Amino acid sequence: MNYKYFPHTDEEVSEMLSSIGMGDLCDLYSDVPEQVRLQGDYDLPSAKSEMEIRRHFEMLCRQNQPLTVFAGAGVYDHYTPSIIPDLLRRSEFLTSYTPYQAEISQGTLHYIFEFQSMMSELTGLPISNASMYDGATASAEAVLMAAANSKKCQRVLVSATIDPKVMEVVRTYAHFHGVELVTIGERDGMTDRGQMSEELERGAAGVLVQQPNYYGYIENFDGLADECHAHKSLFMMNCVASDLALLKPPGEWGADVAVGDGQSLGIPMCYGGPGVGFMCCTDKLMRKMPGRIVGMTRDNRGQRVFALTLQAREQHIRRQKATSNICSNQSLMALFVTIYLSVMGKEGFREVAQRSYDAAHYLHDRLIATGAFTDYCSAPFFNEFCVRYDGDTDRLQQRMTEHGILFGVKTADGKLIIAATEKRTKEEIDEVMKIIEEDKA
Repeated sequence: MNYKYFPHTDEEVSEMLSSIGMGDLCDLYSDVPEQVRLQGDYDLPSAKSEMEIRRHFEMLCRQNQPLTVFAGAGVYDHYTPSIIPDLLRRSEFLTSYTPYQAEISQGTLHYIFEFQSMMSELTGLPISNASMYDGATASAEAVLMAAANSKKCQRVLVSATIDPKVMEVVRTYAHFHGVELVTIGERDGMTDRGQMSEELERGAAGVLVQQPNYYGYIENFDGLADECHAHKSLFMMNCVASDLALLKPPGEWGADVAVGDGQSLGIPMCYGGPGVGFMCCTDKLMRKMPGRIVGMTRDNRGQRVFALTLQAREQHIRRQKATSNICSNQSLMALFVTIYLSVMGKEGFREVAQRSYDAAHYLHDRLIATGAFTDYCSAPFFNEFCVRYDGDTDRLQQRMTEHGILFGVKTADGKLIIAATEKRTKEEIDEVMKIIEEDKA
């Protein structure tokens, strides 16, 4: 069979098959059971015109039910400025190829450099990388980084108030790298600092916490960095990127490593993805960092140019000593959030955070006033909070869905984590309250 884009002739294919003892291309799949092989042609419709195709997909699209989102737990419904998709498609940016050849990758290298600079400013830590897949894998990479940094201990402490989805990824990475994870329990929705201190006494390569935590609450980590450092442990924080517009950054908490997902920086919700991981750290950890770092320099004409730096850690040079298996350039979404932060500016970025905070607190106070909802924790929160509902939570969420509202994320034990962003209006919140009052009646 000839394929339009395969360069080999039939004679060349026959010669290659003969050299490996095969008589036919199908022989290459002889170990695949017959019952799972495709039998016959694909069941595809006959050819259609462009107009017919568009009409077909429009009909499919109408089956979707758009929802007003009051849910978060790691993915947030922030507004996407219309300029971003157009800039994203520019030819100097739109590539997934790892930019090893600096002379033909200046656009890619430039935006990675700007992304690093912005994430460093947000987290308050001097070094940032790029090409982390998402917040969960960035957190897992931080755990491996802590273990690699420790010469004696392969034990890492992880707070139970971290997002369970992130925790599952961390466990998978740790298991296959021989890292022991110790879960620090929660007490009333917050990290159990007493247990944390006890486990640090037994030795740990690092400590991983989340701010705000899974339930949306802002934890007080005063003194934890000093306690970690006294036991030669790294202090690592998982953060929601958009919250860093107003919250105390990890660098000011004394963190050695800050990780998280940048999805909250305007990336649309789409079945849970895509996201973009970030990782920032102190100067002394720079050579332990996975991913890639872009630096700025000057060419022989004095012009500003960009290049990958510290490449000795990458697989193509020292594969056996590579710090991670990140090979492809996973930075299209890094470009997305770089444009977002550039377009919003510092004042716009802070305004988005403030409006999200205001909307969440307005909704929270209205819910508590009904008497049907009670706080899981009395700690301060940003734009997300956790409540108990004295009625049927599943029925409430179903009723909300029927009215076009995605109302919260249900935890394993039946609590509701509810979030609001700058997109949520007073009218939408009032509609939520109307449905709740009808449900009570």
